[in-house]
Amino acid sequence: MPEFDLDSFKKTWQEQPVQQKYDNSEILQMLNKKSRNYVKYIFWISVVEFLFFSVMGIFYLMQGEESNSFLKVLEKLGAQKTPEVKHNFATIYLILKVLSLLVTAYFVYKFYQNYRKIKIEEDLKGFIIRIIKFKKTVNAFILISILLLIAFTSIFTAFIFYALNSQSIELNNSTLTGFIIGIVLSTGLSVLLIWLYYRVVYGIIMKRLDKNLKQLKDLDSQEN
Repeated sequence: MPEFDLDSFKKTWQEQPVQQKYDNSEILQMLNKKSRNYVKYIFWISVVEFLFFSVMGIFYLMQGEESNSFLKVLEKLGAQKTPEVKHNFATIYLILKVLSLLVTAYFVYKFYQNYRKIKIEEDLKGFIIRIIKFKKTVNAFILISILLLIAFTSIFTAFIFYALNSQSIELNNSTLTGFIIGIVLSTGLSVLLIWLYYRVVYGIIMKRLDKNLKQLKDLDSQEN
């Protein structure tokens, strides 16, 4: 009986070819399916956001709470709630609210388009391109949401100064400084909260989608 050599046995075992559990086509199909599901999740989240802001916007318009809170700010600054001020603010608020909903609806449609176009049977390069485009759409949605908030705040601030000027009201330095600081701080806090929201809600899904994209690119490099 030949002498058993442990070192030789280990070397022979290590040189044995490792059988892949899945081949590249199966891995690709699984990654495609996962990526498609992540896109679907973002689509449904955006639908919920659109419905939520639509309902809240209608509620505030019917209750007039946004208008009352805005007019209270004007009153504290010394302005009067004239019919002209009320009418102008209501018009501006309605236009901005509709614009915001239209922007959100547009991105809901774009997310739906991306979801429909991402097909499991699509070739690898085409699939990677669609995932990259989807990521850009998500980033654009987040950026535009933040820019809209800043734009709306700027417009309302400009309207406050317009209303004060139309009534020949001049703010003293301390009041003006406090008002500007309050606007800057509230806007900064709102932007931070929006960023954190998208970072948590969209960030988790996008992180997993990035991981899938990296694996897809690795598969593509192996095929070339």
